[in-house]
Amino acid sequence: MCGIAGEIRFDDHYASSAVCTRMADALAPRGPDAAGLFAQGRVALAHRRLKIIDLSEQAQQPMIDSELGLAIVYNGAIYNYPELRQELTGLGYRFFSTGDTEVILKAYHAWGKDFVEKLAGMFAFAIWERDSGRVVLGRDRLGIKPLYYADGPGRLRFASALPALLAGGEIDTDIDPVALHHYMTFHAVVPAPFTILKGVRKLPPATLMTLDRDGSRAERRYWSVNYGPQAGDQRRDEAEWRDMTLAAVRQAVERRLVADVPVGVLLSGGIDSSLVTGLIAESGHRDLQTFSIGFETVGDEK
Repeated sequence: MCGIAGEIRFDDHYASSAVCTRMADALAPRGPDAAGLFAQGRVALAHRRLKIIDLSEQAQQPMIDSELGLAIVYNGAIYNYPELRQELTGLGYRFFSTGDTEVILKAYHAWGKDFVEKLAGMFAFAIWERDSGRVVLGRDRLGIKPLYYADGPGRLRFASALPALLAGGEIDTDIDPVALHHYMTFHAVVPAPFTILKGVRKLPPATLMTLDRDGSRAERRYWSVNYGPQAGDQRRDEAEWRDMTLAAVRQAVERRLVADVPVGVLLSGGIDSSLVTGLIAESGHRDLQTFSIGFETVGDEK
C-alpha cells in the first residue's frame, strides 16, 4: 500500500516540511512500518512505508541517490524489476538496495521519461532532479495507484490519498459540479482529472506530469488501450484463444507473487479469486493463506 506526499514551491519560499509531515501522518494507515521525510529548498517529500519488497533500511524512502542527483517517493510494485536491474547493471549502474524503488531511479536516469514504458506493474511516484529542480509525477497505465494534487499560491502539493491533501490545509473543499455530474452518471465514478472537490485533481492513468522550477508544467500520456484486432487474430481458433488467455492470466498471477513477505489471497466468493488461488497452488506455493470478509448483518439483511 504505502503512501506518498510532497510539496513543490515555484516561488522564493522553502517547501514546508511541517505540511508534509501532517500529510504523511494522515497516510499512516497505508504505511505502518516506517516513515521518512526529505526537504531541500523548494521541494519536500514524505513517505509512509509498508514493507513488501526489500525489508531492509536501504530501501527506506524518500530514497536519495546522491551520485545521480535524484530523489524519489514511490508507491506500488514493479513486477519485472529483477530483469530491469540486471539490464541496468549491464549498463554500469551500481545498486545499494535490492528492491524495486532504486530500480526506478536508475531506470529514469538511464532512459529518461521513456523508462515508464519498460515498467510492468502498478505505481505512483514523484522523482526530483537535484540539479534542474524538475519534478516528474507519474502514474501506472490503468491508474491502479492513485495520485492526487492541489495547486496553491506559488506551489503544488501531491499525495496518494485525498485525506492527506486535506491534512495539509488550504484546499478548496467545495463540491465540483462537473465531478458531481460524472459521479451521478457513471455509477459513483469520477474520472480523472476531476475529483469531487474543486481544489483537488488527480493525475490521469498512464500520464507523466513534468513540473519545472518556474512553475511551468507539461503532461504526456505514454500509453493507451488498443481494442482493435491484431494481425493474425482472424486465424486463431477457440482452443488457441483459450490457451492464450490462460497464459496471460498465469503470467499476471506469477508476477504478483514477487514479494519478500508471505503472499495471501482475498477470496471474493466468485470464480476469479478461486482461479487465482488455483494458479498460485499450481506454481508450487504451499500453505497459502486465504482471507474472506463477511458481515453478520447489514441493516435487515442477513
